Amino acid sequence: MSTSFDFDEPEHFTTGAVGEPGHRVFYLQAAQEGAVATLRLEKQQIVVLAEYLAGLLEPPDSEGGESAVGLIEPVLAEWVVGSLAVAYDEADQRVLLVAEELVPQAAEDEEPLDEAVEPATARFRVSRDQAIAFIRCTSDLVAAGRPACPLCGRPIDPEGHACPKLN
Repeated sequence: MSTSFDFDEPEHFTTGAVGEPGHRVFYLQAAQEGAVATLRLEKQQIVVLAEYLAGLLEPPDSEGGESAVGLIEPVLAEWVVGSLAVAYDEADQRVLLVAEELVPQAAEDEEPLDEAVEPATARFRVSRDQAIAFIRCTSDLVAAGRPACPLCGRPIDPEGHACPKLN
């Protein structure tokens, strides 16, 4: 069974990636009172979360917000995120992010997995400034990736790109 986390006032909340563009592994990380929670996600999950937060907090002040922070080393994922949920507490101006662990399912031709396995959860109540810094960090992270082909939108590898629109 994986570890669950409940951080009401994390002092650290960020995203980051390890590896070269095209082979990066993406992470969501929070820390509170010496405990660090590092979760692995897909790039698209990070992007959609940042877009949702930007819409929720619109307009995210171009001035306010904390500066983006890097991942705390060593970067060791506790588990892989399957789903994300977001809520906003207007009174406290805090964003509640709940991540749930991806639990493997048995294939149709395999023995069923133990049904008693409950997915781990991570609950982070982050400040508005932390959420805005997360949005900025995600933007920088995506910009540091492979450039998109202007014709098809797919990533261009350093070795080149066989664009399907040119066939």
